[in-house]
Amino acid sequence: MTLLADAQPPAPASPIRISIVEDDLHTRRLLGNIVAGTPVMRLVSDFSNCADAIAALPAQRPDVVLMDVNLPEMNGIECVRRLKPLLPKTQFMMLTVYDDTDNIFAALSAGATGYLLKSTSRDELISGVLQIHAGGSPMSSAIARKVVRSFAQPAPAPQPAAPADPNAEIATLSDREQEILGMLAQGFLYKEIADKLVLSVFTVKTYTRRIYEKLHVHSRSQATAKYFQRPT
Repeated sequence: MTLLADAQPPAPASPIRISIVEDDLHTRRLLGNIVAGTPVMRLVSDFSNCADAIAALPAQRPDVVLMDVNLPEMNGIECVRRLKPLLPKTQFMMLTVYDDTDNIFAALSAGATGYLLKSTSRDELISGVLQIHAGGSPMSSAIARKVVRSFAQPAPAPQPAAPADPNAEIATLSDREQEILGMLAQGFLYKEIADKLVLSVFTVKTYTRRIYEKLHVHSRSQATAKYFQRPT
């Protein structure tokens, strides 16, 4: 995860293409104005409901989608779950008033890679978009603390039926892939991993794609969840 207090990544070479899914007109316009007023971003589209977003976004292929959680008819988490397989390169940032653990993990499991509260400031939102586009997983500090605390909870008692080996998928990774997965789980950006391992960013992304394929996941957050679930 990447806290908003972390150093802001450098500006991208071309504007980050943004789409917004938010049913509240005032909030949607506010977000649109922030995006439109930020030189490193470009507003591609905005939607008031999931059905319209699901119909249009696969063709538009934005870099980042700002997704509300509490949407009519279909919530934002289910919307991400349906869109992520169609848009594997698009990063989904949840924007919500909810900071409960269930919603956080449901969103991350669905394929979201960032989770910010709507009370987040304009500058923090812009920083979060830059971070998620650069390979980070930005979270508000209060949410990050909840995630960390959840990992610190005692493991539940084993069920009578023998569970499948949770380490089996991790074991299929090569030593280098496991090393890169560990760094991804710690919140390192692709460039930081490349610098530390003396690799190109392209090579790190290739390793990451192989890791996702072997772990049967679509995002850094899902891979990170499996990393932390492995036996130690």
